[in-house]
Amino acid sequence: MSIFRCGFACRMFIDSMSAASSPVESRPETGKLRVGDELVFSPANKASKVQSIEEWDGAGDAEALAGDSIGITLSEQIFVERGYVASHQTDTPIEANRIHADVFWIVREPMRSGRLYDLRLATQEVKCEIVSIDQVMDSSSLESTTDKREQLERNEVGRLTLQTRSPLVIDNHDRIPKLGRFVIVDDDQICGGGTIFGGVYTDRTVAKSKNIFWVEGKITAEARAARTGHRGAVVWFTGLSGAGKSTIAQALERELFARGMQTYVLDGDNIRHGLNSNLGFSPEDRVENIRRVSEVAKLMADSGVVAITAFISPYRMDRRRAREIALEGNAEFVEVFVDAPLEVCEARDPKNLYKKARAGEIREFTGIDAPYEPPEDAEIIVHTDRQTVNESVATILEGLLPRLEPEESNE
Repeated sequence: MSIFRCGFACRMFIDSMSAASSPVESRPETGKLRVGDELVFSPANKASKVQSIEEWDGAGDAEALAGDSIGITLSEQIFVERGYVASHQTDTPIEANRIHADVFWIVREPMRSGRLYDLRLATQEVKCEIVSIDQVMDSSSLESTTDKREQLERNEVGRLTLQTRSPLVIDNHDRIPKLGRFVIVDDDQICGGGTIFGGVYTDRTVAKSKNIFWVEGKITAEARAARTGHRGAVVWFTGLSGAGKSTIAQALERELFARGMQTYVLDGDNIRHGLNSNLGFSPEDRVENIRRVSEVAKLMADSGVVAITAFISPYRMDRRRAREIALEGNAEFVEVFVDAPLEVCEARDPKNLYKKARAGEIREFTGIDAPYEPPEDAEIIVHTDRQTVNESVATILEGLLPRLEPEESNE
């Protein structure tokens, strides 16, 4: 269920994924929501208007009041998923991967710097760790200290700076409590809670100019497919470093090219030399890295090219966004999971990255001190610990080629 908080500001917390054109379950907490209201979904920054408001008894209405259990449909065909937050475009929440918070710790095991915890806020759940402990107060004695600390003990309240692995959508607690408080979880046990302060609100109402319009091309996808003999598509490789993504992607490119197909590999390292050379490896930059590549791949697929991407892309949420972007452009999207156990990838280590990560020379390295979330529903899976490159390519071709066949003309 999605939850609205309306009035001075509107917030909708998405509790489950909703496909394009499907109703979104929701309930206003305060204020009202009206048909025609334009909502922005964060952190995807997708916008759509409320097309209809449906009550569960089947009746439609032009507005929803606090406490109403409703469903809403959107005018634009966009995907929303658990963890998204919707707001009115004129009053958006904060997006951040570094927050300042007062945290109260309640378990015997201290909250330690350098350790990852789960942070749950509304329907969002992200990994977080301590950047700094700026002040500590003992709740029993009310004594406080600003001495440098590396951990927060039981029954202490700490003023902390926290870093999250992916962007978090928040409000300051004194403004909208629902998006300003959270719990810290370790091994499925609630260990503490916190409130957020000091976040800076930015104006996102001018992020997209009203004077920019999509220009429709004069050559249809069907005409391009008739010329090349195949449809354009996005083939999205994902897997650990060393799993074989780039090797197999290049082998697949050669095979498709040999068959007369228009194809190109977008490799993660190559992209960071140019298009994404201004991005680092923070959670926020990783998200932007994948977003840019997704947009480029969509344009390539629209031109009739089979765009093959070779990126670790460790987060399911980012890969779902890549799929959404492709589908918005009516492009075929095929996720290929290049599966190999961590120990196999580490033994290969062609760039010595695992060795450097184990030595502490590289931080936030996927599989070592940063998570990898395996696909749950990839169209194609290859197991490179027991399949050769040629066998992997054959497996991919078996699942991919039927999807590239031009649609039959109705004429």
